[in-house]
Amino acid sequence: MTWDSLYSSAFESVRGRIGGAGKVLLAYNTNIDAVKYLERKDLEKRVEKAGKEEALRYAEELPKRIEDVPQLLGSILWSVKRGKAAELFVESCSTRFYMKQWGWDELRMGGQVGIMANLLGGVYGIPVIAHVPQLSGLQAGLFKDGPIYVPKAENGSLRLVHPRDFAGDEENCLHYIYEFPRGFTVFNFEAPRENRFIGSADDYNPSVYIRPEFRERFEEIAGGSSLAVISGLQALTKENYREPLEIVEEHLEVLNEMGIPTHLEFAFTPDETVRKAILGLLGKFWSVGLNEVELASIVEVMGEKALAEKLLSHDPVDPIAVTEAMVKLAEKTGVRRIHFHTYGYYLALTDYRGEFVRDALLFAALAAAAKAKLGDISSIDDIIKAMEVPVNEKAKPVEEALVEEYGMKDGIAEVNSYQLAFVPTKIVAKPRSTVGIGDTISSSAFVGEFALR
Repeated sequence: MTWDSLYSSAFESVRGRIGGAGKVLLAYNTNIDAVKYLERKDLEKRVEKAGKEEALRYAEELPKRIEDVPQLLGSILWSVKRGKAAELFVESCSTRFYMKQWGWDELRMGGQVGIMANLLGGVYGIPVIAHVPQLSGLQAGLFKDGPIYVPKAENGSLRLVHPRDFAGDEENCLHYIYEFPRGFTVFNFEAPRENRFIGSADDYNPSVYIRPEFRERFEEIAGGSSLAVISGLQALTKENYREPLEIVEEHLEVLNEMGIPTHLEFAFTPDETVRKAILGLLGKFWSVGLNEVELASIVEVMGEKALAEKLLSHDPVDPIAVTEAMVKLAEKTGVRRIHFHTYGYYLALTDYRGEFVRDALLFAALAAAAKAKLGDISSIDDIIKAMEVPVNEKAKPVEEALVEEYGMKDGIAEVNSYQLAFVPTKIVAKPRSTVGIGDTISSSAFVGEFALR
């Protein structure tokens, strides 16, 4: 079968069944994204003024967190140079003020939970319960219409209400997104692909603030859910990670006792101690989603430094190295599903078998292409507009390598005791935005897979 026919078949299968996926619990990070589209002259002028030599140091090696303006600008250059996404916590008030003065071009729903809630609930019509650390009026207004709920504790009882009916006026949690297109040049750097750098400037999400009702009544909130997605652990540090991860572990135990498969959406996590702690928790998850930078950072703390370097040394990313890393991660942790997404193709390693795993990846790739093409998806029928986007030609050598190494057929192979599913993605030449595409991919694939079961 051709990839176009597989895409078409997968879309029709998922569209007909996505409503039967059941209620999805989403925790813990929701924020407001202030998106700035970078301009060469403006960025170069700012780097020169802040201190070019110092900024360029951080273009080579990211700081653990941002404590001054040269670190902010250098981190942006790091992302541009590699075409890779990164996110760091902005600690200093003066740098936060600098970002606020720099301004933004638009405000959007942000945070993995917020983006997934709007997609699953607002587009796919799947009931979702979202954890929102701070529900300001501005934050509430960014949620779409649909079956999107937040818990509200009143007079000893717990109600599920749409965020706009929460009637709270808590703090705005702003994250600054610096976007650049493919070919964006600054000094002697040229972006090999479109991407962004994120500066997290709120004091709730980075420390994984968990609302009192979620701490005290989690079992009641999670009851009736069919699936769960956990995200937002990436900004924790060795100084503050213990208490949040203890609560996460308690929540995982509740979810596992209820038989609710839970996905961890991993994100770039600078702190090695935190990465090791998350690695220790992975066995309690059903599934984990990550890209090449994130996979490399995990296998590095597993002691596989050479493999980590190999993951970052090829473009497109070497699929045999990715598969080797996923197998090692699955064998070490016992996680049942690993979903790898990179520019141009996706892989899923599962300890169970079926074409539905591949078909869910195809649906996710269509959703991602639709988001890149349109900027936002307003209905599930928008996704069909991505069918006209061409399948990535550069994925052909990737597929050929998998066929040669593992005897892959129609995107499915056996590797050790696992099934490996592969799909080439559809590439939008000039995307409207890259923010939220990874979250669109992961949530669509995870929920789509269970809808197809």
